[in-house]
Amino acid sequence: MTPQIEFSGVNKYYGAYHALKNVELSIKKGSFTALVGPSGCGKSTLLRSLAGLESISSGTLKIAGDVMNKVPPRKRDVAMVFQSYALYPHMTVEENLTYSLRIRGTPKAEARKAAEEVAATTGLSHLLGRYPRELSGGQRQRVAMSRAIIRHPKAFLFDEPLSNLDAALRVHMRKEIRALHDRLGATSVYVTHDQIEAMTMADHVVVMRAGVIEQQGRPLDLYDRPVNKFVAGFIGSPAMNFLPAVGSEDGRSLVVDVGAPQTVPISTNVEPGRKVIAGIRPEHISVVAADSGLMRVAVSVVESTGSMSYITTATRPELAIVETGRTDVSAGDLIGLSFAPQSVHVFDAGTEERIG
Repeated sequence: MTPQIEFSGVNKYYGAYHALKNVELSIKKGSFTALVGPSGCGKSTLLRSLAGLESISSGTLKIAGDVMNKVPPRKRDVAMVFQSYALYPHMTVEENLTYSLRIRGTPKAEARKAAEEVAATTGLSHLLGRYPRELSGGQRQRVAMSRAIIRHPKAFLFDEPLSNLDAALRVHMRKEIRALHDRLGATSVYVTHDQIEAMTMADHVVVMRAGVIEQQGRPLDLYDRPVNKFVAGFIGSPAMNFLPAVGSEDGRSLVVDVGAPQTVPISTNVEPGRKVIAGIRPEHISVVAADSGLMRVAVSVVESTGSMSYITTATRPELAIVETGRTDVSAGDLIGLSFAPQSVHVFDAGTEERIG
């Protein structure tokens, strides 16, 4: 099947600055793909290149099998939803929704009917006569999304659309956007710096750094088998713990240094003496009695939300531990830590690439 969107060897330069570096990415029709990474990683540049708001320097961009390199934005048949909503303040909700249809010459009655149908889908039917200044942030974002939907584009492009909303509304709108995507059978490309948004909303996650795709795949595949230390630290919240380590004589354990050398078992073969980085997620560590764990550490900070407890150790580097529910552990306690050998991710100390 021909991909709905395809980047082949795409590069983007701003003068001497190399913003996108040989990007290879295929997006299936009907999929929800999230582009995620830290600020300056190239995710928004990639999205803007797809929309035609930026021209690519080399390579090929195709939409529905057609080369788009020189095609202007208005002819690419994609719809973009911006962080800033970008609504016309002097137009009502209905006028904002129908604007793109009206400039194409769509009859007024037909445009109004299309607006009513889309508004019913996105919960805006009672707001069609209002102006943007009379709407909440969530309602404005719904209008921006509805304005994109009414065009029936080949792809929806979202550029950090929830960044201006408060935390509770972001969670609600995440569900709304994903549900809307499923109802429409749309192809969606979603840019965010929030890996929780990427993990919970997308079928396919693309992790970028410095203009390069570090890893792409299903969300849980990236969580379970990150290809390098960067992806391992970026995917997951709280972030993965990293410890300097050396391969033991048996090749099936590591000597980690948390103030004092301690030996921990692993499920990966590591040559004796090889310098590595051991990674383990906070949620994969269990607190046990000080004399019965794989590691023995002192506690620095304990934070509880009621449903979760967050423990930080007094080691260097410090370790983060997440426990469900409440904990009896207090700052200053000496505790043992236990975890399964297969929970330990091992990365080369030099290249930071995954081992095993």
